[in-house]
Amino acid sequence: MSTEKIDSPSPAYSDAEKGILDSLPVQVSYFPKDKKDAGALTSQTKEALKPAKPTPKPKKRVSKWVLWRIWFNTYRKFFTFVFSLNMIGIGLAISGHFPYAVTNSGAMVLGNLNFAILMRNEVFGRLLYLFVNTCFAKWTPLWWRLGCTSVLQHLGGIHSGCALSGVLWLLFKVVYNFRHLDVNHDAILIMGVVTNVAVMISALSAFPWVRNTHHNVFERQHRFIGWLGLICTWIFVILGDTYDPITRSWNLNGVKLIQHQDFWYTCGMTFFIALPWICVREVEVDIELPSPKVAIIRFKRGMQQGLLGRISRSSIMEYHAFGIISEGTHAKYHYMIAGVQGDFTKGLVNDPPKTLWTRELKFAGVSNTSTLYTRGIRICTGTGIGAALSTCLQSPYWYLIWIGSDQEKTFGPTISGLIHRHMGPERVTLWDSKQRGGRPDTMKLLKEVYYSWNAEVVFITSNYIGNSEIMEGCKEEGIPAFGTLWDF
Repeated sequence: MSTEKIDSPSPAYSDAEKGILDSLPVQVSYFPKDKKDAGALTSQTKEALKPAKPTPKPKKRVSKWVLWRIWFNTYRKFFTFVFSLNMIGIGLAISGHFPYAVTNSGAMVLGNLNFAILMRNEVFGRLLYLFVNTCFAKWTPLWWRLGCTSVLQHLGGIHSGCALSGVLWLLFKVVYNFRHLDVNHDAILIMGVVTNVAVMISALSAFPWVRNTHHNVFERQHRFIGWLGLICTWIFVILGDTYDPITRSWNLNGVKLIQHQDFWYTCGMTFFIALPWICVREVEVDIELPSPKVAIIRFKRGMQQGLLGRISRSSIMEYHAFGIISEGTHAKYHYMIAGVQGDFTKGLVNDPPKTLWTRELKFAGVSNTSTLYTRGIRICTGTGIGAALSTCLQSPYWYLIWIGSDQEKTFGPTISGLIHRHMGPERVTLWDSKQRGGRPDTMKLLKEVYYSWNAEVVFITSNYIGNSEIMEGCKEEGIPAFGTLWDF
C-alpha cells in the first residue's frame, strides 16, 4: 500500500555540494489506492508518515569574554577614543586650562564635523581602500591585513565620535557666547541657537533605532536638516568672524573672514558634502522579477568587486544601498538584488521603473579588501548574495557558501547562471533549506570549508541573528571573521 520515495536535489545542487554536506533525509510518502483506504488512515499514522524535521540544535552558550570582544569592536574603540578625547578637551576648556579651545571653539566644532563627514565620503573611502589594497595585499603579515580590514570597515566609529563631539563643542560655543552677552551681537546669539538645534536634530536622527526602523524619517531629518544646518553654519561663521566685539561694528571687507580657521573648515565641510552629489545620474535599468520576493536590477557597465551602490526613484530622496554583482570591469552589466521588505522595494516589484537615480561613483564595502588575502570564504544568507557574489566571481581564491530557501526559483536564472558559469563545484556550496529540510549546522559547515580551503578570513553577510551566531562561533574557534555591521 505504501511506496518509499527519496527526494534528491537537482544536478546543479548535487555538484555544488559534492563531498561537503550530509546527504538528504529520506522522506516517506503514502499513496492510498482508493478513498476507502485513505479514510482508514488514522491521524496517528499520518503524523508518523510525515517527513521527519531536523531536530533543532540547542543554542550553544557563548562565554561573556567572547561576547565582549565582539561587542567592543573596532567601531566602538574608535568611538570611545575620539569621544573621550573630545570630552577631555571640553572639560579642560570649561575649567580654563585649554584657552586655545575657548578662543577657537568654532574651529573645534568644524574640525570634528569635517572629520565626521569625511569618514562617510564615498571618494575618500574609495581612495583609502585603493591605497590599502594596493600597498598591503598578500605580502604583509596576516595580522596587519586583518587590522586594515577592521579599520576600513569600522571608520563609522570615527564618524559617530566626531559628529557627537562636534555637536557638544557647538553647544559649548553657544553657551560661552550667552555667558558673554555684552560682547556678542544678538544676530550671532540667535544664529548660534538655530545652528545648534539643526545640527542636533541631524545627528540624533542618525541613531540606529531611527535609521533602521524609520528610514524615511532618518533620510529627511539627517539629510535636509543637515543641509539646513550647513547653511546656518555658514551664516553663523560669517557673522561671528566679521563682527568686532571691541568696536561693536561689522568688518565686511572679507580679509578678516578668510583669516579665520572657521571659514576654511566650513569650505571643506561644504565640499565634502557636495562632492558625492555631483556624481548623481538618472540611468536606464531593466528589472527582472523571478519571484514576488525579489527584484533583480540590471545596470549597464561592469564593476570591480566589493562595491555597493545607492539607488532612488528621485534625485534627492530615499536612497537605498545594495550590494553590486558583476563579473568584472570588462562586463556589459552589473546587478543589484532588492529583497522585498519596505515600500521602496515593494514598488520595484509592483511598479518596475525604467530608470533609477544613482550615484555613479559607488562606495566600497568590506568585501573590497578581499584582494588583501590569498584565500577566503564568503558566507551569506538570502539576499546577502548581492553583496557577496562579486568577490567569488572575480577571484578563483574565494569560496562561496550561500544558504537560502528555494534559491534558484526565488532568485531566477540570472543569478544562478552567474554562479554556475563562473564557479565550479570545488569552491561553492549552495544549501537550499527547502530541499534539505532546514538550515544546516552553519558553524560545522563553515569550519569544514575553512580548514579544507586553507582560508585566511571569512566575510559574513546575513541578518542580525545569523550574523551574531556565526561571529560568535568564529570568535570561539579563532577564525578571523568580519560580519555585517549594525552601527550603534
